[in-house]
Amino acid sequence: MTSTTQKSILITGCSTGIGYDAAHGLKAAGWRVFAGCRQQKDCDRLTAEGLEAVQLDYTDEASISTALASVLERTGGTLDALFNNGAYACPGANEDLPRGALREIFEANVFGWHDLTRQVIPVMRAQGHGHIINCSSVLGLVVAPWRSAYNSTKFALEALTDTLRIEMRDTNINVVLIEPGPVTSEIRRNAIPHFEKWIDWQNSARADQYRTKLVKRLYADNTTPDAFELPPSAVTEKLLRALNANRPKARYYVTTPTYIMGTLRRVLPTRALDWLLAKG
Repeated sequence: MTSTTQKSILITGCSTGIGYDAAHGLKAAGWRVFAGCRQQKDCDRLTAEGLEAVQLDYTDEASISTALASVLERTGGTLDALFNNGAYACPGANEDLPRGALREIFEANVFGWHDLTRQVIPVMRAQGHGHIINCSSVLGLVVAPWRSAYNSTKFALEALTDTLRIEMRDTNINVVLIEPGPVTSEIRRNAIPHFEKWIDWQNSARADQYRTKLVKRLYADNTTPDAFELPPSAVTEKLLRALNANRPKARYYVTTPTYIMGTLRRVLPTRALDWLLAKG
């Protein structure tokens, strides 16, 4: 891309993992990347790495508006693409999940995404085109035990995105879901503070299960990859494929488990799928 045709994209959750790889990968592919991070220290680090970083916290409405205004000021009021990505997990059994934990995770994983998307749509309408791409998960297709909070945010995101895609059919705004399975990231480590804040597992009826399953896995050394785990670059590859398509697919699966679960949820009876998912 030349400087006169360079396309711009705002990517959230760029401090680590999928967002970090996407920011550098798209910059290398010729895009003008605005890398959103929740904390200023991460913005400073990415700026030092040559990216244009903006502080954006999905839980703070003012932060969302300020970040987008900063981006638009730098581009002259245009934005070719938005990649909503930043999210976190709060593991725990459904029966141990307080209302406040759900409220907090929905602010970050759903409401903030929706808010930013709504503010971007008028920009894309005015310029006559755009891509809105949301990073969902295999857990937006099927659920996993002990991940009720995260599961529910991704199911909500799937519904919001599917509805928006249908509603945008009369525009040149493409709405896309990317659905990774296990991808190398810091999401498990980053979930620990939320788990410790909200889940009183030692007084749970499932304390023994926590001790032998969830806690053991949550605090384990993360150097051993999960089965079928892929690097974040696998998501960046699908992101670029969606961005470069004039008519992108509604969904892009990433990792073998997503392909498998996408098929099994259509063909298996509910009880059979429950049995499989319960095995973890």
